[in-house]
Amino acid sequence: MTPENAPQSTLSPMLYWQVMSGFQMSAAMRTAVELSLFTKIGEGNKTAAAIAEACGASERGIRILCDTMAVLGFLSKQGNEYGLTDVSAVFLNKNSPAYIGSTIDFIMSPMQMRGFEDLTSAVKQGGSARRENDSIVEDSEMWVKFARSMAPMMIPSAMFILQNLDIETDRKLKILDIAAGHGMFGVMFAQKFPNAEVYPLDWANVLTVAQENAEKAGVADRLHPIPGSAFDVEMGEGYDIILLTNFLHHFDKPGCVDFLKKIHAALADDGQVLTLEFIPNDDRISPPAEALFSLVMLAATPGGDAYTFAELKEMFEAAGFSQNGHLSMPAMPQHWVVSKK
Repeated sequence: MTPENAPQSTLSPMLYWQVMSGFQMSAAMRTAVELSLFTKIGEGNKTAAAIAEACGASERGIRILCDTMAVLGFLSKQGNEYGLTDVSAVFLNKNSPAYIGSTIDFIMSPMQMRGFEDLTSAVKQGGSARRENDSIVEDSEMWVKFARSMAPMMIPSAMFILQNLDIETDRKLKILDIAAGHGMFGVMFAQKFPNAEVYPLDWANVLTVAQENAEKAGVADRLHPIPGSAFDVEMGEGYDIILLTNFLHHFDKPGCVDFLKKIHAALADDGQVLTLEFIPNDDRISPPAEALFSLVMLAATPGGDAYTFAELKEMFEAAGFSQNGHLSMPAMPQHWVVSKK
């Protein structure tokens, strides 16, 4: 097609261009986090020269990286000086208590990126094309990395559900924390409920991270680790609360139902299961973050998915749960499901 007979249109290929080149932006963010760029700017370094010296990098490289972050909305720029935006000041400055930059160690790790290297094959076969699936391998180092890097991202979710639980703080509670990972959900429950005993369940190597976080929080004496596979290990019974966070999306529906039956048997008659998941609307294309999580599961797991609430409710009911409520969190991509017998 020549320029003379090309269709006259206001359409632009920019959307395609932005998606196609998206890896460049994520690589820039990884570099900014690795260099503590936002922290150094927050400490008062404003010009490219000053930031470069503080970061131990070249002035040209820092100037281009800072301009990129300004284009993306993570930095402001006036003249030749850069400043933090509200988002970068709160979430990307290491001196902020809400810092989440560590999450890049997991999200952009080679283990996670491998699933997208041959996404075409995953689409063709309906699941991860990786020969060895790190998400289900016993004692996988992937989950240690997850536990160490992702904990800050989970704290707001834990705070939300704690604020929305109608339970007296002095009540004695027996809490099971499934796939505990970093252990922060169980730790924060133990902090709010001084008479709670928490049983974190995960691979033995991952539980060391949960133990470390419990010790830092001063609740390690009420932590009772259960090492092993959640599908196979004897988890006990009579739990008042079962925390099921970021777990079900790794498995297909039959696998989820089978596991939920095991959870049902472990729950006290008046207990409740608190499930944290990415839950898209029924149209499966909104909200964006929740809807796009299905792609992550396609690349990373044999049969996992981001399930709608209707699908989750159906699975819980098939496992014997008669009460299932949906709680969405403001400004967060994950949702809670509260289930009772």
